[in-house]
Amino acid sequence: MTIEDYQRQWMSTRYAASIKKAPERKKIFKSTSGIEIPIVAMPSDLNYEKELGLPGEYPFTRGVQPSMYRSRFWTMRQYAGYATAEESNKRYRYLLDQGQTGLSVAFDLPTQIGYDADDPISAGEVGKVGVSISSLDDMQALFNGIPLDKVSTSMTINAPASILLAMYIAVAKKQGVEEKCLRGTIQNDILKEYIARGTYIFPPKPSMRLITDVFQYCTEHIPHWNTISISGYHIREAGATAVQEVAFTLADAIAYVDAAINAGLPVDDFASQLSFFFNAHNNFFEEIAKFRAARRLWARIMKDRFGAKDEKSWMLRFHTQTAGSTLTAQQPENNVIRVTLQALAAVLGGTQSLHTNSMDEALWLPTEKSVRVALRTQQIIAHESGVADSVDPIAGSYLVEQLTNEIENKAVAYIQKIDEMGGALQAIERGYIQNEIQNSAYSFQKDVESNDQIIVGVNEFQIDEKQDLDRLKVDNQIEIRQIQKLQEFKTSRDHQKVTELLTRLETSAKTTDNLMPLFIECVENNVTLGEITGVLKQLWGEYQAPSFS
Repeated sequence: MTIEDYQRQWMSTRYAASIKKAPERKKIFKSTSGIEIPIVAMPSDLNYEKELGLPGEYPFTRGVQPSMYRSRFWTMRQYAGYATAEESNKRYRYLLDQGQTGLSVAFDLPTQIGYDADDPISAGEVGKVGVSISSLDDMQALFNGIPLDKVSTSMTINAPASILLAMYIAVAKKQGVEEKCLRGTIQNDILKEYIARGTYIFPPKPSMRLITDVFQYCTEHIPHWNTISISGYHIREAGATAVQEVAFTLADAIAYVDAAINAGLPVDDFASQLSFFFNAHNNFFEEIAKFRAARRLWARIMKDRFGAKDEKSWMLRFHTQTAGSTLTAQQPENNVIRVTLQALAAVLGGTQSLHTNSMDEALWLPTEKSVRVALRTQQIIAHESGVADSVDPIAGSYLVEQLTNEIENKAVAYIQKIDEMGGALQAIERGYIQNEIQNSAYSFQKDVESNDQIIVGVNEFQIDEKQDLDRLKVDNQIEIRQIQKLQEFKTSRDHQKVTELLTRLETSAKTTDNLMPLFIECVENNVTLGEITGVLKQLWGEYQAPSFS
């Protein structure tokens, strides 16, 4: 009797009898990507040797390192930043004291879209959702007392990523740290801004030029720096399914590799410095399978599509953040459980670093206590659960392997369709990716409103409650002080040198020269973020998102 025969017999006898006594909870059991969950998963036609391999070996289904967490835990990197550089520095020091092993910087909206704190358009937003950084002085204060050769830093910055990286390099120099010793990541992923997030500045062509400039500069000068963090996180937060998260993220990644190759960079020179950023959502087994499918699919893309020869070029290394969109303002303590399950899925899926959201993030900026609980969640998983003691302990689960195959196959179909449109950028300009995400978000919301999808505390198990959590408030006077500080900074600098550098920047931006060395020279001579982006906006213009019917 074959496995399929046994499964059919089991379903027609024992299971059928069981259902007569106790009907199923719902008509269809499916993942968030619409993949039907089998009643009981069986080995079926899974080819373990071909599909799985060993950890640290192609196609990396089981992880990019042979020993994974037996050698060292994932980097515990809590995303943080608010108000001024000085205030954020205190939070970083606190997290490091509590056992965090890497930094992750959140910038405020003006910084994310290239405005100085004293620009009128920044009014009301300075320091609100992240730290305000306008100048090298701000960046120095942000990392005061934190040795940049000892701590890796991730910066969630996109449109002006190259300028913020230039500031980071300049701070390292002032600390006496050589560029080659720096470790960290800049997000630097503009395509997902056009798709899902909206903090873009320039049109696609010059934006891609800045990205490939960073690729080239870091390849030559900062070999341990991740030049981009290709982000599925925000795509998922916008409403995408797990399959769409994988497909659209890898489609964007293909566009970046194409752009770098077209700029004259050999694929094996830069590919090992690409990194990824994924969401950890609620559907536990689907999320584990998603990470494994993404890793395997990327290995095949790099090897077969781009002809990469270096094994490191095939490896998909990724950071994970638990899903902010799943957190609820109702019964916020429940978010601790949600985050724990999501973090566990990320670890079982083989993440290289992890941020765990705080329980109060659906309400306000997290307090010191809530970020400590979020960090402790990771530490308990690492030190107490035992899940990090064996490499890829979930491998061989019939359900996980089946879901891994399904997610990969469906993601491949999406990528093929995007290829037929001419690639990710063309698919974005046509509104295809955005519409797919919107349709998925709408479908999920309909399921919530019809109670087909239960959100505990929201559409089921509600209680009358009064919110009594501590709240972190950003002082409104911070914006005033930040503006005063910046204006004093601008008054005290060498104005002739600033003018000279901005003129040189305008000239160089019209050529194909790599702009990174000039960005570093600009910030070292006290040219601000807003002044640099202002020159580039005058030359390149600003991106206007198309409207779709």
